[in-house]
Amino acid sequence: MKIEYTLLKKEKNSDARLGKLKTNYGTFETPMFMPVGTEATVKTLSVEEIKDVHAGIILANTYHLWLRPGEDIIARAGGLHEFMHYDGPILTDSGGYQVFSLARPKDITEEGVHFKNHLNGDPLLLTPEKSIEIQNKLDSDIAMSFDECIGYPATREYVEKSVERTLRWAKRGLQVHNNPNQSLFGIVQGGEYEDLRRHCVEELVKMDFDGYSIGGTSVGEDKPTMYKMVSYATKYLPSDKVRYLMGVGDPIDIIENVMRGIDLFDCVSPTRLARHGHAYTKYGKINIKNSKYKDDFTPISIDCDCYTCKSKYSKAYLRHLIVANETLGARLLSIHNIRFLIHLTEDLREAIKNDTILAYKEQFIKDYYHT
Repeated sequence: MKIEYTLLKKEKNSDARLGKLKTNYGTFETPMFMPVGTEATVKTLSVEEIKDVHAGIILANTYHLWLRPGEDIIARAGGLHEFMHYDGPILTDSGGYQVFSLARPKDITEEGVHFKNHLNGDPLLLTPEKSIEIQNKLDSDIAMSFDECIGYPATREYVEKSVERTLRWAKRGLQVHNNPNQSLFGIVQGGEYEDLRRHCVEELVKMDFDGYSIGGTSVGEDKPTMYKMVSYATKYLPSDKVRYLMGVGDPIDIIENVMRGIDLFDCVSPTRLARHGHAYTKYGKINIKNSKYKDDFTPISIDCDCYTCKSKYSKAYLRHLIVANETLGARLLSIHNIRFLIHLTEDLREAIKNDTILAYKEQFIKDYYHT
C-alpha cells in the first residue's frame, strides 16, 4: 500500500499540525524526527536500539547504496527491510543532495548529473530515471524525486532555470516509478523567492505526488532565511498530504518549522555530534570531552528516558570512552541524541493537542539558551 496521511488537528496559535501517517509497517503520529541510516545503518546502532528510542521512519541513501553494495544485491536480499533487518518504515532520498555536494554546476545537464564515484573516481551519471529505478529496487516505503539542490546564495536567474529543470526531472521520475507499495514525494525548490516556491509547489501538486518535501534549505543560509523558505512552500502545499523538511535537525529549527506546518524531519546531526562527543540536553548542547566532566558521575540528564541515561552511564565514563576513541561512547551518545530529538517531537505533538505550542517554544528557548 501507499502511505496514507490524515490531518488530525491544527494548532490554534500557529500553522503546526498533528497528523497520522499510515504505512506498511505501522501507523505513526506526526510531527516526527527520522534518524538517518545512510548506508542501511544508523551509525553504530542496531535496529533494536533504533526501536528502543521510539523511532518510526528511518532514512537510507540512494547514492551510497547504489555504489555499495548495489541495488541489485539489496533487491536479491528482499529489499532494504530484509537486508538491514528493520521491520519499520524506510525512506530513501534520491541522491539529489550528493549532486549538491559532489558535482560542479557544469556537470548538471538536462539528461542528469555527471560526477565521480567518491570511492574510486569512476565517472558516474545519475538521471531522474536511474534514481527512481534504484529506489524501486531498494523497495523503501517512501522514495524521493530526483531534484537539483540549489546552494545559497543563488541568483534569481539560476534559481528560475533550476526550478524548471527540477520540475521536468520530477515528471520523468514519476513516469518510470513502478513500485506499487512505494510512495513517491515531489521536492519543492525555489530558493528564497516566494513566487518560485509557489510555482514549484503548484506544478508538483498537478503531478499528484503522495507527499511533498521541501529542499534547498540548510545549504548556507541563516535561520531567518530558512524559515522564510519553508513558509513560502508550506503556505501553498495541500493540507491532506504529508510535508517533509529535508536535512534539518537542530532542536530550535524543528520547533520553528513545526510551527510552519512541517510534519517530518531528518538529519545526520545527532549521530555526527555523538561521534565528536557532543550531547543534547534541555539546557543546550554539551561537549562531554570538557575537563569539567572528568569526575562528574551523573548521567547526561536525569529526566531522559533513553537507555544511556536510564542505565546511569555517567558523564565521566562517557568522557573517558570518547577521549579513548572507544566506539561504545559514540553508541551511547547517539542513543541519547536521537532519543532527545524524537522526544522533542513527542512534546510538540502534545503541545499541538493542547494548543500550547507558543508557551512550549518560549520555555524551551529559555532553558536551551539560558535566557
